[in-house]
Amino acid sequence: MKLVVQIPCYNEEKSLEKVLGQIPKKIKGISNIEVQIIDDGSIDNTVKIAQKFRVDRIIKHKMNQGLGVSFSDGVEAALRAGADILVNTDGDDQYPGKYINDLVAPIIEGKADIVIANRQTKKVKFFSKNKKNLQSIGSFAVRYLSGTDVPDAVSGFRAYSRESLLELNTITKFSYCIDTIVQAGKKGLKIVSIPIIINSPTRESRLFKNIWQHIRKSSVNLLRVFAVYEPFKTFLIIAVILVIPALFFMLRFIYFYLFIPTDAAGHIQSLIFGSAFLISSIQMLALGILADLISINRRLMEKILKYQKENVK
Repeated sequence: MKLVVQIPCYNEEKSLEKVLGQIPKKIKGISNIEVQIIDDGSIDNTVKIAQKFRVDRIIKHKMNQGLGVSFSDGVEAALRAGADILVNTDGDDQYPGKYINDLVAPIIEGKADIVIANRQTKKVKFFSKNKKNLQSIGSFAVRYLSGTDVPDAVSGFRAYSRESLLELNTITKFSYCIDTIVQAGKKGLKIVSIPIIINSPTRESRLFKNIWQHIRKSSVNLLRVFAVYEPFKTFLIIAVILVIPALFFMLRFIYFYLFIPTDAAGHIQSLIFGSAFLISSIQMLALGILADLISINRRLMEKILKYQKENVK
């Protein structure tokens, strides 16, 4: 069984050497361990350090393209290399390499398709109270919308089985963390989490400038992916939200029309607003039906992509 450990990097010269040094040389149940670096347009000595350690592959981007693209390119390279398991970690030394053994164990034993490291954010001393609470809320939203039981939805320290890599497709540039969980939940892949203790941060995150930007990007990402895999449900929810004010305004007009007819003419705006909301609600419902029909094409395309991945050389 072959394991590929991949490290997406963007200017990680200060920490990459330590990260590479922590990758285990032997793991029970694994016959071959390879390391690959995805250099996402680094302008420092990241590539030179990777070459110094003689990593098995370096995938280079001429310009910074984002974590989602880096992950996707790494997955393609790992599948070409015949990986049975892919472990993704970060180049900033946030995740101790000693936990790689624990990540791959459930997959080797056939108990999981995906294993996600749980950073136990509530116990992390260097996380602010706001960050802890917001991450808990975010993870709850991901669990609810994906139908999974993942305590730490944005953890980037993960192990994927080959079968899960064939099933999953990254559809955003920002990050792969949330959309792969939603996809896994919708496709019935087994996800397991293991507790870890992370290292203190060596730098600020390059994915976002502050926690609020992270929330905004992650929320948009989550809603977009949910809409892709549950289009009818998404537009139905919007339609229901719109029909509530429609009923309020229309019932208000009907009340005056039936019981205070002398004032009905003065409340014609309620009828107009109610009609506008009702028409919008019907339009959302129609869009939901159309999007649901279009999703059939997505499922067919995913089957084609899976076939292409299975036969990649």
